[in-house]
Formats: sequence, C-alpha cells, structure tokens
Amino acid sequence: MSVYFIAEAGVNHNGSLDMALRLVDVAAEAGANAVKFQTFTADSLARREAPKAAYQKQTTGNNESQFQMLHRLELSQPDHEILIKYCIKKRIDFLSTPFDEKSLDFLTDKLHLRTIKLGSGDVTNGPLLLRAAQKNVHIILSTGMSTLGEVETALACLAFGYTEADTPPSLDALLAAYASSKGQVAVQQHVTLLHCTTEYPAPFAEVNLRAMLTMREAFNLPVGFSDHTEGIAISIAAAALGATVIEKHFTLDKTLPGPDHKASLEPHNLTELVRAVRTVETALGNGIKAPSPSEWKNREIVRKSLVAKCPIRIGESLTSEKVTCKRPGGGMSPFSFWSLLGRRALKDYAEDEALDE
Repeated sequence: MSVYFIAEAGVNHNGSLDMALRLVDVAAEAGANAVKFQTFTADSLARREAPKAAYQKQTTGNNESQFQMLHRLELSQPDHEILIKYCIKKRIDFLSTPFDEKSLDFLTDKLHLRTIKLGSGDVTNGPLLLRAAQKNVHIILSTGMSTLGEVETALACLAFGYTEADTPPSLDALLAAYASSKGQVAVQQHVTLLHCTTEYPAPFAEVNLRAMLTMREAFNLPVGFSDHTEGIAISIAAAALGATVIEKHFTLDKTLPGPDHKASLEPHNLTELVRAVRTVETALGNGIKAPSPSEWKNREIVRKSLVAKCPIRIGESLTSEKVTCKRPGGGMSPFSFWSLLGRRALKDYAEDEALDE
C-alpha cells in the first residue's frame, strides 16, 4: 500500500510489558504496517525539575514530576527485545522513537532497526539528528512546533550526517552539505517528514494540513502526518492529500491512567481508521483522467445521440425543431448538431429514430 500506517503505542503500555504485547496484537489485527513505541530513560530525557506539559497535568495530575512519570513509563532493553521478536511473529514492523543518543545506539546497533522515528521535540536537537544520520538509517522526522526554516536546518544536519565522515560539524558545514547535490540525494533517499501539531488532543482549527503540502513542495521529500486530533477524520483527510505515512496514537482503553490514553484511539476505532485510509488510497488512483473499466459498459447507455424530434421526410431541411439529443449513445454525436442544421435529409426518419451520416 502507498500509505505506511504507524500505530503509535507510545507509552500507552504504562510500563507493562504484558500491556505492550497486547498493543502489538491490536495494531496487527487493525492492519497497521508498524507499531511504534518510545525508547528512553528518564535520566537521559529530562531534568528532575522539568515541569509537566499542561495536558500531562490534566491526565496524570500533579502528584508526581515529569521525571517520575517518565521513569514509570520506561521499557527495559529486554522488554524491547521481547517486543521486536513478537512483532516478527505477528508480521508487523517494530518501530521506536529514541529520545537520546544511548537509546538510538541501542535501537540501531543492538536491535538493528533500519528505520528510526524522531519526535518533534528533537527537530532542533542537532547532536541526536547527526548521530541518527550517521547510522545511515531511514529517518521519519515529525515537525511539530517547527517553522519551515527550522525543518530546513534539521535536514541540513541530516545531510551532513549522511555524507560527511571527516569534516567537523558546524552550522556552516551543515548548510553546505545540504546545498550539495550529494547531500540532497542522501536526504531524498533517507528522510520522510511528518507534519504534526504538538498538542494532545490537537484542536482541529490548528491542524493546518496544507502545511504538509508546503513541506513537500519546499523540500521535495515524501511527507506524512502524525495525528494528535480526536477521532479519525483528519488522518483520512491527510491520506486524501497524499500523505505517504500516517501515525496515530492508540490505546487499549481511553480511560486508563497515563498521559496519552485520552487522546488515543481505542482498538475498534484504529481498525476503522486503517480501513478508511486503505479505501482512500485505493480511490486516489493514478491521476489519469480516462474512463475506468467499469464505466465503459455505461458510456453508450448514459450518453446521447442525435435523433429525429418528429417525423422527417427525405429532402427536408434539418432544423433545431426537428433534431434533438436522446439516449442511448453510439449514434451521431451531439457535437455534430450544429453541422447538421440546414442540411437536407437523405432518407425518411420516424420520430425518435437515430440519425446517421
């Protein structure tokens, strides 16, 4: 299929391997291409005094810090190894988002992932972007909270990482790498951009789906959509606009405790969304305007031919009062109507009889 659908489990396992395995089951049964988790340690991701986001306070309260919440939501390295083996069994791709360089190394060097998803919060994280590109993996980069210029700088960092092994990194060196033909080719071969609105749930009025098309035109890269809105409508719209990747959070139960459950789809909604996206991508077609196979049998029935509006005698002059257009097609085209006017009938026609040359 042309749309790569990522079912975003994220941290909706609540730190439980058993729940994470059940999320894999749901994603596979829904028909998603991949199920994605998040790889981090609280120590590497956030300072101990880092505040919670407003939506995290609403969903998890104020009794614990962001650091404490993250620590509770970690998956261990053995958990990851079990999950990836289970995904192979379930015939669904395993993906994860690393939030630090050590987690990135684990995913690429130990689990041998060839595709890495980087979150919106790391669009400006030059060291992580650089290290990810140096792994020579495909990168799916979410761009929430970013300006077009910030996305371009991130791409420059990736271009440098893909193409420069010996040059010391600097902003000028990154931009030079991105401007080079080698850098452009590397980015086009390895990078997919996701438009995203980083709020949970994202207000519909702030989604701005057309920004996805703006990035496609600006960077000549495949683009997709990471959907944080409620429901399934916006992901379907993104598919209709040509998204090559769609990512959507899902959960076993929206009422479970945790920061992301409330803004996630439940299993039946995830299945409905995947089916809708597959329907849309099938309907998009090849873009060539021509009769479809099923239309050919209807053309002659639905189209019209020139017929006698009343009885016409041989030799009579043809006028608009004597000629009209009626179904079926297959006879003289109505486009010949004007060229017939003033000509004389070469035979008798009964009312409703099709005219011929």
